[in-house]
This record gives sequence, C-alpha cells and structure tokens, in this order.
Amino acid sequence: MRRKNIYLQNITITGVAAEGKALAKLDGKVLFVEGAIPGDVVDIRLTKSKKDWAEAVITTIVTPSPQRVAAFCLHFGLCGGCKWQMLPYELQLQYKQNEVLQNLTRLGKIELPTINTILGSERQTEYRNKLEFTFSNKRYRTTAELAHCTSKTEIYNLPAEPALGYHVPKLFDKIIPIQHCHLMAEPTNSLRNYIFDFCVAQNYPFYDVRNHTGWLRNLMLRITTTGQVMLNVILAYDGADTKVLLDNILKKFTEITSLQYTINNKHNDSIYDLTPIVYYGKAFIVEQLEQFMFTISAKSFFQTNTKQAEVLYQVTRNYAELTGTQVLYDLYCGTGSIGIFCSAGAAKVIGVELIPEAIENAKQNAAINHITHTYFFAGDVAAICNNEFFETHGRPDVIVTDPPRAGMHAALIAQIVAMQAPIVVYVSCNSATQARDLQLLDAYYKVTAVQPVDMFPHTHHIENVVQLKLR
Repeated sequence: MRRKNIYLQNITITGVAAEGKALAKLDGKVLFVEGAIPGDVVDIRLTKSKKDWAEAVITTIVTPSPQRVAAFCLHFGLCGGCKWQMLPYELQLQYKQNEVLQNLTRLGKIELPTINTILGSERQTEYRNKLEFTFSNKRYRTTAELAHCTSKTEIYNLPAEPALGYHVPKLFDKIIPIQHCHLMAEPTNSLRNYIFDFCVAQNYPFYDVRNHTGWLRNLMLRITTTGQVMLNVILAYDGADTKVLLDNILKKFTEITSLQYTINNKHNDSIYDLTPIVYYGKAFIVEQLEQFMFTISAKSFFQTNTKQAEVLYQVTRNYAELTGTQVLYDLYCGTGSIGIFCSAGAAKVIGVELIPEAIENAKQNAAINHITHTYFFAGDVAAICNNEFFETHGRPDVIVTDPPRAGMHAALIAQIVAMQAPIVVYVSCNSATQARDLQLLDAYYKVTAVQPVDMFPHTHHIENVVQLKLR
C-alpha cells in the first residue's frame, strides 16, 4: 500500500534545481522542495515520491537560511508569481546564470565559449507592462481561514464570496483576491480594486467557471513607458450594464487611453479567436524601444518588461553583427519588434510568423517608423522559405529566431541548416529546449557567444541569447 502524507524533518537545503525548486538529498534520494532556498533547514511533506527522487512542500522552516530575506508582497506564498522574493536579487541572478550553464552543458553537450555574466533588470518591481486578472464568484480560502471548520460539509456550506485576482497555482477554479500587486505600476492596483468594489456594490454576477454562469470574466491591463493605458474587460455577454460599468471606469480613471471589451461565451478564457470592441480611444497603445515606436493591440504579443526588452534586443542586434549589407531573416517575428529594432543595420529584413494578425501589426509598426526595407510574411517558415522565395528575396546572411518555450521544431532546424546563413542568433525563454536545439545545430554551427538576460525578477524564468556561426 502506498504511504500518504509522508513527513520528513530537519532537511537541509543545499542548492537550486530547475524551475526554481530547492534541492536537498536524503539517503541518496534527491528532494525537490517548493519555497525553500539554500541554507534553510526545513520540515517537509512529500507530494510525489519515486525511487530516486521526490517532490515536497515545506511544513515548517526550522532554521531559516542566513541568505533569506523578508518577502515584500502580502500575497507571497499564495500567489503563483514572484516565488523568489525571499532570495536576494544578486543570488537570483547567480542561480539563473548557473541554470543556463547547466542546461547548455548537460543537455546540449556542445562546446561552449565562456558564458557572459547575466544582465540583471534595472527594476525588480513594477517592471511588467501587461497583467491579466480573473473574476470568480467563489474566492479561494486559505487553510488558516478553514481551520475552524470541523467537517467537509461545513466547508462546502460556507457562503460564496466574489474575488478578482490570480489563479491559485494548479487550480483552474480557485482565484486569490489581489489587493496589491507589485508587478505593474499604477493605475493597476487602484483600477482593479475600484472595478471590484463597484461590481460588488452593483451586485453584478461574477463568473462561475464550473457552471459556466455569470457575467464578469477577466480584466487585461497594459501600460506603456509613453504613458498610455489600455484596459480590456472580458464579459460573458453584452447588456445594458456593460455601458454602466465602462462609463464609470472612464469617469474615475481619465488616464485610460484605450478602453475595450470582449464578449467571451466559451468555456475557456482565451481571446485569441475573439474580437475586442473599442469603447473609447483607439484600438491600440504605443510603446517605445530606443527610437522605435510599436503599436500594441489587445491581442498583440509584446515583451512584458519594456526596459529589459531594450537590453535583450540590443544583445540580439550586437550578436547579428550587421554592417548594412546583409539580408536579415527574423523567424517567429511576431509583431516585428526584433527585425525593426535591427533594421538600421540590415539591407533588407524578412519577417516570418504563423499568425496573420501579428504580421499585419508588424507591417503597421514598420510603417509608423518609416522603415521601407522590411517585408513580413504570414505562414510556416519551412513552407515559405523555399528556393523560389530565396530567388525573389535573397538568401539570409543573418537569421534571428525567437521561438516559444517549446523551442524550434526539428523541421525548422533542418530548414535553418539548409539556408546556410553565416550567423544565427537564437533568442530563447527556455534554455533547456534551446540546449536541445543547439545540439541539433552543432554539426553545422558553432556557438560563439552566450548572454543570459533576466526579464522576470523574483521568478525562475530566464532569457538567453546565443550567437552561432557557420562552421
């Protein structure tokens, strides 16, 4: 019979593993512990146990690490974000640098140059330009709140209370009420809290994800360094109260430059296949990176740390080694931000992206920056970049690729090899899948430079830029 609720005492944390989990060992077994840092001595409860490894959560911090610092957020430990608040930022950077090194050496198994020192974020709080919040008719209650209950029936019969905030990690139907989030500057908190209070006072129905009932579903908020604010209110259906809600928001927050609402009657929260309706202002806001301007619509992808995106793109541009004569191919180009950022040094920029709406945004971004030598194409890279395409647009001298976390498909890697560009710059948000892809490229390309960039302080996430040159 499997033993449940296995508890272990006085476990010393010795390191940091992948995905921000802490590392310990007991009798040759590796323990991955949530919420601990090196130097902590903790009591833990196993949540998963295999022959050689186990996962665990802390029940008690017996002796805190001398490196541990106080978390600054009142939601720390409940909210799924900013899990490394108890770790000094300098140490966060060290552990992220080490993760890149370990992934590229152990998973990639390729020859590497000396990895450059990670570039930290100038701002460690209020650095995001986009946040999304979820309405729920049943807020999450903590273990401490339920301690007085004597039975599951009593817990089940507690009165439902509304919430507006973030999902509890790994629980799709539980929402943590957020009072103050440190990820984005004002008017984020005042706006969210006002909307929550107003909707409660008006007795508007908050969404019930299990029963697919209710009206209020999500809020999406974007702000820019240029001072513009976009709010998209996602509702289950349209009605007379839509105007009442939006008019009151506009009256209270005059800094909003784009107010939109989206009707979503699906069983999931995604809006990629829905059309936001502009209620006030324009359908987009404008952000600036160096001298370049970028329009951002409600569904656009844009790097969420604007100031650090400049740093990331500067590294990418430096690694491209552009002299004004090359043809630059920007794969996974999205709304064209990297290609446009690098455009001054290229004779021609070719951007390829699977999502047609993103390509339209890329063309608009090139136009507002008065750039005439960029060309953007919607479709699959392997299908588009054939010999006929090369005859028309030229073969790439430099390739920049910035894939999603899953990395590049093997067919695309084969296509890059076939293109034979002298320089490839690989921008990655997942150094593990990047290492896998670099191993496939290694027979044809040599890694000549590696630069980690921290885009997300207080999380385990890390961006990494690699320069490769044709052997």
